[in-house]
Amino acid sequence: MKMERTLSIIKPNAALDNNIGNIVKRFEGENLRIAAMKLTVLSKEKAEGFYIEHKERPFFGELVSFMTSGPVVLIVLEGENAVEKNREIMGATNPAEAAENTLRKLYAKSIGENAVHGSDSLASADREINYFFDKNEVFSRF
Repeated sequence: MKMERTLSIIKPNAALDNNIGNIVKRFEGENLRIAAMKLTVLSKEKAEGFYIEHKERPFFGELVSFMTSGPVVLIVLEGENAVEKNREIMGATNPAEAAENTLRKLYAKSIGENAVHGSDSLASADREINYFFDKNEVFSRF
């Protein structure tokens, strides 16, 4: 198996609903190790930069507004096939379509307020981790 890193974001709705611990416990229970973690409130500029690929889409403004509406938890997860494993743990973007016991089925309120973000590829993971974390903030075992 291949050791990887991926980025997860616990979004404002899940953070404000007091589900940070439940989500972190799930990651650790699925053999994903926390290599870095921080609680923050994203500035409008930081959220816009992170979601720049969606700038021309009609939901961009609503997404930025939501992601800046409260605290988020930025997490670097590390483990075997971390990108794919995290995507499985999260479930489908639409919580109505998410498998039972996935994070989005358990904690999402809607497609827009879907509780968590996860990198969709190794390339995205690398870009996203570097967007939010300095190298000295990530503790790695590999």
